[in-house]
Amino acid sequence: MADGTAADFHGAPDRGQVARLFARGFFVFAVLFALVAAAVGDTFYLRLATEALIFGGLALAVDILLGFTGLLSLGQALFFGYGAYASGLVLKEVAPSFSLAMGVVLGTATIFGLIAGVIAIRARGVYFALITFGLAQVVSRIVFNVRALGASDGLIGIPAIEIDMLVFRISTTDAAGFFLFVLALVLALYLLSAYVMATPLGRTLVAIRTNEARVPFLGCRPWRYKLAAFVLAADIAALCGALYPMLRGFVSPELLFFQVSGNAVITVVVGGVGTLIGALYGSAILTILKSVVGTITEHHQIVIGLLFVLSVIAFPRGLVGHLGRFAVRAAPRKTGGPQ
Repeated sequence: MADGTAADFHGAPDRGQVARLFARGFFVFAVLFALVAAAVGDTFYLRLATEALIFGGLALAVDILLGFTGLLSLGQALFFGYGAYASGLVLKEVAPSFSLAMGVVLGTATIFGLIAGVIAIRARGVYFALITFGLAQVVSRIVFNVRALGASDGLIGIPAIEIDMLVFRISTTDAAGFFLFVLALVLALYLLSAYVMATPLGRTLVAIRTNEARVPFLGCRPWRYKLAAFVLAADIAALCGALYPMLRGFVSPELLFFQVSGNAVITVVVGGVGTLIGALYGSAILTILKSVVGTITEHHQIVIGLLFVLSVIAFPRGLVGHLGRFAVRAAPRKTGGPQ
């Protein structure tokens, strides 16, 4: 095949088909998990799984930049934390309204993303990574020292809310219901991202990642497409961050720290760079590891770090990328002439 992503079997599934297969499997398993957890009256693991979905959405934003545009962002927590703080302030100080909080976050994050994007995308490679890292560090230090935002204590006392979607109503205190709601929202963000990456915009982003110097000869200005990807990633990260205070009832300045951005990059690498759905698998894997290893030793970060290094050496394509190769090879060969 022309792009070399689907092996040499006529009729074998391409990368998009494999990703859709993994996506269906993920969401089917998530729904089954919610049903079982609700049946046994579990709350802890449902809350933990909801948090994994939220951070998986952050990793999805990172994958748009890294996997499709070739931009390594070391400061994506900037938008995730911004979304959390903006949502928390609206819910606590204005009104306990889900629609209002998400609308404010989306509108302001788009403007914020445009401003930060204009600053960052002028640079390439490691300089882009350092600029995004620097922006996140500056904002996190400001938030950490502003008493109106709770300073080092963060925002606390954010009320639980009722999410009214006309046809149904869900309380954020309902562990199973809120999990399924977040699952549906993350699914929508994944489908939106997959759709955008399949459009001419997405294909141009891949061309920029492959060889940016040649893209102007196609009549395109790379910075416009990179800016669009940057804003899209900022919006997705902010919207996922806006869900955090609804889940936990507080917002910590640590959500803006480098550790959150670094974990998002690790999540994408473990799940599979450039697959989108790999971000959600990676988040689930890391959340399970933190929960299991954290009960064994307080040095769980060291153990997870070693496992990450080993996984990169053994599976450089990530979980979805590695298993996807077997799916392609296992697909039945169709007879017929070359396509």
